[in-house]
Amino acid sequence: MVRVVLTESPDEFAVHAGELLASRIEHNVLATVLEQVRRGARRTALFAYVESAPGAVVAVALRTPPRRMLASTMDPTTADMLVGAWLERDPELPGVGAPREVARWLGRAWEQRAGGRASLAIAEALHTVDRVNDPARPASGRLRPARGDDRELLVGWMRDFALETEISDGADASEIVDHRLDRGLLTIWEDGGPVAMVGNSPPVAGLVRIGPVYTPPGRRSRGYASSAVAALSRAVLDGGARQCMLYTDVGNATSNRIYAALGYRRVAEWEELAFTRTAVAAPRIVAQSK
Repeated sequence: MVRVVLTESPDEFAVHAGELLASRIEHNVLATVLEQVRRGARRTALFAYVESAPGAVVAVALRTPPRRMLASTMDPTTADMLVGAWLERDPELPGVGAPREVARWLGRAWEQRAGGRASLAIAEALHTVDRVNDPARPASGRLRPARGDDRELLVGWMRDFALETEISDGADASEIVDHRLDRGLLTIWEDGGPVAMVGNSPPVAGLVRIGPVYTPPGRRSRGYASSAVAALSRAVLDGGARQCMLYTDVGNATSNRIYAALGYRRVAEWEELAFTRTAVAAPRIVAQSK
């Protein structure tokens, strides 16, 4: 019998979800967020895993408030069950991010249960590379690890990145920068001073996610981001990663073209939906939770 289990324990979730999270590139962001929660970088989280039989996990999801739920691949029936169970514990769910089709199934399930509207907030493409091409026009300067004395600048850039991409209001920029600085997950392109930043995630199943990538407006169109991404991608591949991946805005032709020139190949699509509640409906399924 299929069951949905909700838990606030990242360790329990990791035991049940680990194999599924490592199985597909689309699950990398969930795996990275789970790792952050386990290390204390994000303090509050809710997790769910769906079993088709004892020990057979077919779908997973997680949320670190106030952010949207992140979900794995799954079928429409599972999506409906997951939403019903999730709303029992988290009735104010603000939205969802998932592989494109899954996001839409989850959005429809939420609309039917909550009496609201799910609208597209972010549409992204996933790209991977295992061999990096040199930029056609390499930028002057060099890539270096970010340091503690870069913190104030990086917090400002991280906040600007969040606002520009509309992924958040940037309120947690300081927390994100501190976590990344502590773990060596931020680098700076320097050309007479810092001119761009690029981050990366820890490796998960041999896969490293590149991002965020940010160049302040006054420094753009000089090739800094392209050169920084190329240099960091090559460094992590040389360091033992099997592949690098990154997300781009589907509608940003410039960034998609730049990363394709570096060798990145588009392999999947991801969407985030924002939920707007217009009525209240009681969820139909009671979760088995811990």
